[in-house]
Amino acid sequence: MIEPLFWLGLSLLLVATSLTAVLVAAIPALQELARAARSAEKLFDTLSRELPPTLEAIRVTGLEITDLTDDVSEGVKSASQVVKQVDQSLDTARKQAQNLQVGTRSIFIGAKAAWRNFTRQKPVRRTSDRLPSNEKPPLTLREREVLRQENRRIKAQVYRANDGYNDATSWENNFDDED
Repeated sequence: MIEPLFWLGLSLLLVATSLTAVLVAAIPALQELARAARSAEKLFDTLSRELPPTLEAIRVTGLEITDLTDDVSEGVKSASQVVKQVDQSLDTARKQAQNLQVGTRSIFIGAKAAWRNFTRQKPVRRTSDRLPSNEKPPLTLREREVLRQENRRIKAQVYRANDGYNDATSWENNFDDED
């Protein structure tokens, strides 16, 4: 029976030795764990002191960036309005220049026509034996009828003679000669 007590004592001795060895090995680990806990406590303390002002600064910076973005977009809008106004002004100036060019051409053409009219030879006026219209005796009914028939005949002959426009080239040449 001594044998079981021996084995029991030996087992208890081995368990006590093992626990002592584990405790001896765990002491440095527990010390490191305590140091890590102190570091974490310091970190959390620093974060609790520094994080709110940093977050506030980030929020204020975000608001300032939003304000600057609004200012820049307003500047871009006003710049685009200025560009549109300049474009409209250029279109107006272009139209005015075209109108001025047309007006200048018209003035020169008018002056040229006036000069030609002024410098051309005046046709010699025929003196007629006609009486002024207020001194003419009134026509009789028969005289009026004869004049009407003559006018009809003359007009009909003129229209028949000029019925064809085969001589269009001479007409164009005559027109060019007048200029």
